[in-house]
Amino acid sequence: MPAGSSPMRERQYEHIKDSHEDRGVSKEKLEERAARTVNKQRAEHGEPKTSGKS
Repeated sequence: MPAGSSPMRERQYEHIKDSHEDRGVSKEKLEERAARTVNKQRAEHGEPKTSGKS
Protein backbone atom coordinates (compact mmCIF):
# COMPACT_ATOMS: atom_id res chain seq x y z
CA MET A 1 0.00 0.00 0.00
CA PRO A 2 1.20 3.51 -0.72
CA ALA A 3 2.36 5.55 2.24
CA GLY A 4 -0.41 7.69 3.67
CA SER A 5 -3.25 5.31 2.85
CA SER A 6 -6.32 5.65 5.01
CA PRO A 7 -6.92 3.11 7.77
CA MET A 8 -10.04 1.95 5.92
CA ARG A 9 -8.03 1.18 2.76
CA GLU A 10 -5.36 -0.57 4.84
CA ARG A 11 -8.02 -2.87 6.33
CA GLN A 12 -9.49 -3.47 2.88
CA TYR A 13 -6.03 -4.38 1.55
CA GLU A 14 -5.43 -6.88 4.39
CA HIS A 15 -8.88 -8.41 3.95
CA ILE A 16 -8.33 -8.93 0.21
CA LYS A 17 -4.89 -10.44 0.85
CA ASP A 18 -6.35 -12.85 3.39
CA SER A 19 -9.18 -13.94 1.11
CA HIS A 20 -6.81 -14.58 -1.81
CA GLU A 21 -4.41 -16.42 0.47
CA ASP A 22 -7.25 -18.77 1.47
CA ARG A 23 -7.65 -19.59 -2.22
CA GLY A 24 -4.00 -20.62 -2.54
CA VAL A 25 -2.71 -17.65 -4.54
CA SER A 26 1.06 -17.03 -4.28
CA LYS A 27 2.19 -14.23 -1.94
CA GLU A 28 3.47 -12.03 -4.77
CA LYS A 29 0.25 -12.35 -6.73
CA LEU A 30 -2.02 -11.76 -3.76
CA GLU A 31 -0.19 -8.58 -2.74
CA GLU A 32 -0.41 -7.27 -6.30
CA ARG A 33 -4.11 -8.15 -6.61
CA ALA A 34 -4.94 -6.56 -3.26
CA ALA A 35 -3.08 -3.36 -4.11
CA ARG A 36 -4.67 -3.12 -7.55
CA THR A 37 -8.15 -3.67 -6.13
CA VAL A 38 -7.70 -1.04 -3.41
CA ASN A 39 -6.24 1.46 -5.89
CA LYS A 40 -9.14 0.84 -8.27
CA GLN A 41 -11.67 1.43 -5.50
CA ARG A 42 -9.88 4.60 -4.42
CA ALA A 43 -9.85 5.92 -7.98
CA GLU A 44 -13.54 5.14 -8.49
CA HIS A 45 -14.39 7.14 -5.38
CA GLY A 46 -12.20 10.09 -6.40
CA GLU A 47 -9.79 9.76 -3.49
CA PRO A 48 -6.23 11.08 -3.90
CA LYS A 49 -3.37 8.57 -4.07
CA THR A 50 -1.99 9.88 -0.78
CA SER A 51 -3.62 11.63 2.14
CA GLY A 52 -2.95 15.30 2.74
CA LYS A 53 -1.43 14.54 6.14
CA SER A 54 2.34 14.36 6.55
